[in-house]
Amino acid sequence: MNADFTTEELAFQDEVRDFLESEFPAEFRAKIDASQRLSKDEIVRWQKILYQKGWAAPSWPEEHGGTGWTQIQRHIFATEMGLIGAPEPVPFGMKMVAPVVMAYGSDEQKQRFLPDILSSNVWWCQGYSEPNAGSDLASLKTTAMRDGDEYIVNGAKTWNTYGQYADWIFCLVRTDNTVKKQEGISFLLIDMKSPGITLKPIVLLDGHAEVNEVFFDDVSVPVGNLIGEENKGWTYAKLLLTHERSNIAGVPRGKRRLRALKRIAKDTDDGFGGNMLGNASFRNKLADIEIQLQALEYSELRTLAALSVGKAPGPESSILKVVGTELAQELDELFVDLAGYHCLPFVPEQFEDGFQGAQLGPGNSAAAALTYFNNRKLSIFGGSNEIQRNIISKHVLGL
Repeated sequence: MNADFTTEELAFQDEVRDFLESEFPAEFRAKIDASQRLSKDEIVRWQKILYQKGWAAPSWPEEHGGTGWTQIQRHIFATEMGLIGAPEPVPFGMKMVAPVVMAYGSDEQKQRFLPDILSSNVWWCQGYSEPNAGSDLASLKTTAMRDGDEYIVNGAKTWNTYGQYADWIFCLVRTDNTVKKQEGISFLLIDMKSPGITLKPIVLLDGHAEVNEVFFDDVSVPVGNLIGEENKGWTYAKLLLTHERSNIAGVPRGKRRLRALKRIAKDTDDGFGGNMLGNASFRNKLADIEIQLQALEYSELRTLAALSVGKAPGPESSILKVVGTELAQELDELFVDLAGYHCLPFVPEQFEDGFQGAQLGPGNSAAAALTYFNNRKLSIFGGSNEIQRNIISKHVLGL
């Protein structure tokens, strides 16, 4: 394939860059550069800026408010967003539940849910993993028993990202215990304000309660919130997971972090009168990661080329997920190498919105430890990398 952009694509790239330079709030960029988290209100504000531009959902079909962009235009947009540090819209609505609603939902469900997702009026979260069903997701135990025009849901979900902000949750639930475990699962949309839902935060190693446990105690859910057919939810879940795994590759984010790594290395003393960018061993590590990142980008472009002719993401998404997440963790390790002992005395609160104390560590190098801790999960969520290798061996190698 020809990786060179056409004249029209280069013009589009300039348009995206101009828009981001003028419309991505400077205060947001400063916070991201300082390794501070954007608040929910700030994230929604940025998503609404994209919505007003008509760029909130590049992957959606035009009939539902998508951009009508080619796969290459989407790639250019995602790359420029990643390079400037602008967060993509929260994926649980835009990139996860929305494709399932479009593919399997009723016309009424499409009209009810898609406009609010597009305009960021509703925040969604995911209800897949359970205390005893993570990578082996089909072993989930949360039940939904039919009672007239409602399902009564009981059980628990865990590792629920940003559920504390969510208005709705999409859940896999067990509706039949008498069949093969994959065949008794359904896909339900549940209002988080429903009586009987309790949310308990889980504080991660970086000190942030990013994920939660969600408990369902006799929660009533209208039958009209069932997506597609009862007991067919596993089929819908697999569609969603292929999209989630493709997005995890994170090439633009990796490029931005590599650029920051080079900048920090140039300003870091190697102890011998030079800087770390001039250290042969460290420079070799940088070169290796840069080569891997470029190879990952070309692999992603090949996947996009297949999508552009109507193919759904298949085992390729598992490959992107494995390589992308492990490459991100390698970048974390290099940041820790540069920060050295400055990684040790960190105060997690310094990276939260509104912190008034002094920042620790030269160049905020203390952030390296927090990011390292947080990103250990990358090779687990979206289906662990061990499971992804099983998928690859089965569907690509035929083993």
